[in-house]
Amino acid sequence: MNGGNDARADGRGRIYQASGDQHIIEHHHHGAERSAGEGTFGEWSGLDSVRWPSVGRAPAVLRDRTELMARLRASVAPDVGGQVYVLHGLGGCGKTAVAYTLFQYATSEANRIGLWVNASDTASLRTGMLAVAADRGAGEGELTAARSGLRAAADLVWDHLDHSDRPWLLVLDNADDPAVLRDGGWLRTSPRGTALVTTRQAARHWWPGAELLQVGVLPREDAARVLCDLAPEAGTVEEAAEVAERLGRLPLALTLAGGFLAHQVIDPWTMAQYGANLDGGQGMDPIELLDQGALTAGTGDSRHLVSSTWQFSLNALTAQGLPESVTLLRLLSCWTGDPLPLSLLSGIDMGSELSASRVEVALRGLLDQSLTELVPGKVRCLRAHGVLLDSVSRGIPADQREALAAVAGRQLLAVLPEVPQRGDNDPRTGLLAPHAIALLRRVTEWADVSRQTVEVVTDALLRLAIALHRGGDYAPALTVSTEAVELAKRRLSVDHPALLRFRERMARDLFRLGRFEESEALHREVLADCERVLGPEAPETLTCCLGLARPLYPLKRTSEAVALVRRAVTGRTKTLGLTHPLTLTARSNLLSVQPGPDLEQEVAGGADLVADCRREMGQEHEITLGVELNYAYALFSTGQVNESLPAARGALALFERRYGPEYPLTFNARTLLGRVLHALGETPEAVEHAQAVVAGRRRVLGPKHPWTLSAEQDLARFRRA
Repeated sequence: MNGGNDARADGRGRIYQASGDQHIIEHHHHGAERSAGEGTFGEWSGLDSVRWPSVGRAPAVLRDRTELMARLRASVAPDVGGQVYVLHGLGGCGKTAVAYTLFQYATSEANRIGLWVNASDTASLRTGMLAVAADRGAGEGELTAARSGLRAAADLVWDHLDHSDRPWLLVLDNADDPAVLRDGGWLRTSPRGTALVTTRQAARHWWPGAELLQVGVLPREDAARVLCDLAPEAGTVEEAAEVAERLGRLPLALTLAGGFLAHQVIDPWTMAQYGANLDGGQGMDPIELLDQGALTAGTGDSRHLVSSTWQFSLNALTAQGLPESVTLLRLLSCWTGDPLPLSLLSGIDMGSELSASRVEVALRGLLDQSLTELVPGKVRCLRAHGVLLDSVSRGIPADQREALAAVAGRQLLAVLPEVPQRGDNDPRTGLLAPHAIALLRRVTEWADVSRQTVEVVTDALLRLAIALHRGGDYAPALTVSTEAVELAKRRLSVDHPALLRFRERMARDLFRLGRFEESEALHREVLADCERVLGPEAPETLTCCLGLARPLYPLKRTSEAVALVRRAVTGRTKTLGLTHPLTLTARSNLLSVQPGPDLEQEVAGGADLVADCRREMGQEHEITLGVELNYAYALFSTGQVNESLPAARGALALFERRYGPEYPLTFNARTLLGRVLHALGETPEAVEHAQAVVAGRRRVLGPKHPWTLSAEQDLARFRRA
């Protein structure tokens, strides 16, 4: 066809232009609105109602939200209007459920007209708002003019809202792209009603003049009640609370889990069974298991699936020119949903995927989309929901896992000291523990991740375990080491040097926790493995000798302990020299043996050892401090009480200055000083020190720890004197 053609289509007619022969048949059904008596209806593209909330599954009971609902109910009180409220929060946190509950209250008890519009995209918003105008009295001519562009559609809608014969509540649901509302001026205020917006977009600049109300996860008890509301026969409230915690108390996840449990037929699970399967029982993927709950509601809407609901936010970030936010969220998914120190994000550089200069912008995008939130506290932290992170993690392309895991491991190493020092109570250290364990779990599950990256992550956990131990946090240190060994064995040999070191750290933690028999047994196993794998003179083997000696003293096996320490001293002197730091540490151990001939033999050289440490390491180095304390103990235990007093006082002063009064080794120094003072007849001062030790041991170690019981015996003995 070479010439031009003029044509016009009426109604839903279409115009075709083509070359060659075309055979086209079209059926146009005019006036096909539903009416009583018709057997079939034409295609209907309009809205069925704006007077009823279009929600997937209405909540039977809205749990918690007490303060929030009180505030919102006040917004629909008589003669109240001209306000806009914005409910913002992570997808699945229950914003629509809150809006639905307010809608029901406004229409049934507050004598308001309720108007509900889907604001997820421009077409849905425009269609819904014109339907609102029609509801409020707009004529067909006005609506046709607005649809054809002859009249401003938003002006028409708000003109009729302003002149409504009854007060109203207008809900604009799922307004996750605020530009949809801003373009055309669809969101306004009116003295005749209240507007309520639900959105994931938390940035205040999108909502000028509105009152922002955050919707978060539920408290533990209310989250458990949601599960029991949906599946009352599946288990107790306590069992439901455990499942709720596993789901991060996210309303969407709770609703899916409860729906699944309530609709099982053949072999219904209990709450406990469901929780076990969420943790990988029966080989189940937890996200797939959650999504099965959507089938019971008869909906496949991706907003109601935990596997895809957050994709709306990620798509929005990409559309805004922030693809780096998606990369950053994938990196965060390598860790866990606990508070994450922001310093862990410092210095990230993944090239074109996430450059160092774009990390701040990428993070701001996640915050604005409610995918993460800042956590107030002593350490500046970031938090993302655990279910979100699990969902994002499972969707990471296989060819990107290696790079993400390697960066996550390097970031951990960067914030942990290479050689953790005693008494270093960096508050970030404890916060890093769940993230380090989660990362090791990820990399051992991902077959695409190299052994080298697994080793990097394992090294990071080893640093963390040492830092926790030297900070006096023995129980968390034991947990980290235990879980690290179990996870790393999936990819590394049980004889791998890192796993041997982890097991040796576990034995040390057991000793500090007063579990002497367990510590001895594990130390023996590790020593045997080190001798077999590394050789009898290897540094790790000699370290195990010193470790095994420690629990042997309280178990009254002094001779064997002394022999092990002498073996370590001899071996380190031979390979490292007499004044190497590790040799000095081993020599110091000989001053801490039980009273007897061995101690008397060593105390004569104690002054020389102290001098060596001061000269080689400095007055306040931790090795020097340990030697000073052990020398004071040796003097006291060999009957040189007067000589031990200044040494004990000096050791306590040094420990308090270096480590603080609550550090476990400081309690050791105070214990010794109290015993020296008691032996010299200075009972009142001895009692003061013993009281401080008892109180401190109870706080730090607990009332049943052997060292706590020993301190109580000292105090009782001093008081009797």
